[in-house]
Amino acid sequence: MLESILNETASSITMTHMAVCTAVSLGLGFVLAGIHTYRNQSSRNFLMTLVLLPVIVQMVIMLVNGNLGTGVAVMGAFSLVRFRSMPGNAREISSVFLAMAVGLADGMGYIGIGILMMAVVGIVTVILLKIPDGSGQLLGRELRVTIPENLDYCGIFDDIFMKYTKKAEMVRVKTVNMGSLYELSYMLVLKSQEIEKVMLDEIRCRNGNLTIVCGRMAAGNENL
Repeated sequence: MLESILNETASSITMTHMAVCTAVSLGLGFVLAGIHTYRNQSSRNFLMTLVLLPVIVQMVIMLVNGNLGTGVAVMGAFSLVRFRSMPGNAREISSVFLAMAVGLADGMGYIGIGILMMAVVGIVTVILLKIPDGSGQLLGRELRVTIPENLDYCGIFDDIFMKYTKKAEMVRVKTVNMGSLYELSYMLVLKSQEIEKVMLDEIRCRNGNLTIVCGRMAAGNENL
């Protein structure tokens, strides 16, 4: 089951071999795209890449199978995957490398290994996503508070955060309105969702009822 369906040299590859490997790569690509969308949002273009990438890698490997150029082809295939303007998060990068590994296995004729690899990684991914991560993502908040320039922002809301949050960290300070105001950015983990309004009301009393922006932290920040 885990043996290669191909012989040693590239000249022995038949149209049947090519069709079988391509069909398996395409099918595993669809499975990978389905796994990637489980409890995750992704663009249509990225899902299309996950579907086609195993087929592309498989074709390249089959064309050079048995030659010294195999190593160069593998390196070239991996170098094509780059995140230039927008870095991918950890799950996207793992999906891309899984697609390339499956394409490599199918290109060498190890269809059973490719299917087994996809099954194992897919099952483990689903299990891990079902386990609560304990990070308090639903209670995580990104808070931006505007204060007058005459207030000392160091520790100004510490007593409020101690009362309503499990964790609070100031991540950025910047001046706004021609330098007459400060905007403080915090990452918070609330003790419960019900106390959010009460916390914001206390902050409003302290910052002179200036602008406050509070929202959930972005879901795609876990860069690899």
